Amino acid sequence: MNDYTEARIDFTPCTEIMTDVMAAMLADAGYESFVPDDSGLTAYIRCELFDAGVLEQIVGSFPIDTKIDVATTDIEGRDWNAEWEKNYFQPIVAGNGRCVIHSSFHTGYPEAQYDITIDPKMAFGTGHHATTSLIIDRLLDMDLNGRRMVDMGTGTAILAILAAMRGAEVTGVEIDPFAHANAIDNAALNGHPEIKLLPGDASVLTDIKDVDLFVANINRNVITADLPYYAATLADDAQVIFSGFYVEDVPVVVAAAEKCGLVAVNHTERDRWASLLLKKRPA
Repeated sequence: MNDYTEARIDFTPCTEIMTDVMAAMLADAGYESFVPDDSGLTAYIRCELFDAGVLEQIVGSFPIDTKIDVATTDIEGRDWNAEWEKNYFQPIVAGNGRCVIHSSFHTGYPEAQYDITIDPKMAFGTGHHATTSLIIDRLLDMDLNGRRMVDMGTGTAILAILAAMRGAEVTGVEIDPFAHANAIDNAALNGHPEIKLLPGDASVLTDIKDVDLFVANINRNVITADLPYYAATLADDAQVIFSGFYVEDVPVVVAAAEKCGLVAVNHTERDRWASLLLKKRPA
């Protein structure tokens, strides 16, 4: 199991906007999981990636005026599923009641058309974050039957699993080995072991072609940097869904996408987070 560094960041005063902004800044530095509360934010990064100087720089450049206190603790590998069970992960109903997401340890959750079991084990994507639920809403409104889909940065594989339930042929890609193993477990747990789950970064997309739907819920910097890889996989009539960034970042992502032959269709938003729908420009 991976060892993590836990960074506890307290704001005085604290607002939801502050915790969201800090989470976005930390995500760009490699932090994987975030637990906000009324006082601040707890964030996790693998120990080998933790850099105290980078954390100090992020805190020093925080754009909102508030007092910030930081404490870090190293945490040995453990049963992260049990930690989520005790502290964080609760069942969620998404897509206007059409989808329920819960863990194998939950009971008493409501019935829904799409019932997804997720044991997160410290991988991002339980459905609670606005970016995940925004993409869930889009997937529920699309005809996915028979479509070839890539879920880039699949995390827990929640989006890949929902798409497979709705008839898509799904390939998920995950750079973190621990999250990749978790995605495989979750796909099997939901009866969809046929989901192809690849370890690695965007370079593994080189041999993937004729994708009908490409989904990436990562962050702005990774998406804009890797867009050429994404675009090279697309079929002529492909659609693309991006999330993991704020509404203010939409023009930046659109500009990068246009250079790769994509045009924006629309965006949705929740709690200042955005979901952007694009399509491949006709040849």
